[in-house]
Amino acid sequence: MIEATSCGGVVIFRGKILVLYKNYKNKYEGWVLPKGTVEAGEEYKETALREVKEETGVSASIIKYIGKSQYSFNTPQDMVEKDVYWYLMMADSYYSKPQREEYFIDSGYYKFHEAYHLLKFSNEKQILEKAYNEYLDLKKSNLWGNKKYF
Repeated sequence: MIEATSCGGVVIFRGKILVLYKNYKNKYEGWVLPKGTVEAGEEYKETALREVKEETGVSASIIKYIGKSQYSFNTPQDMVEKDVYWYLMMADSYYSKPQREEYFIDSGYYKFHEAYHLLKFSNEKQILEKAYNEYLDLKKSNLWGNKKYF
């Protein structure tokens, strides 16, 4: 068994959530949140910001840590146990550009219920829900986008 660690972000701009559409060799993969593998010597926050930037072209800022999701999958060689550390992030525009090299063919910002139904994996839906509720709480307290909060 292989253990792997990734980090990612729930990126929000003006109440909408950034999601990516992955299509590998014309095989439907589905809509996902941006995330990727931690590189040697990297802190989790750095990984999350770098992966969001690489996969979506978005320079986001971290608002807070949201939580961890875990899942496993099989490769022809082995079983992989993966931990993903998630951060609530804020973007400064609706700009995004999917990373073609990673087979992302579309990206965009969607309303919560749209993003929720688009997402393929239930663990990402749970993280989205948690992150969005944090976002709503911060917004209600007038802390979202308030530089004093960071």
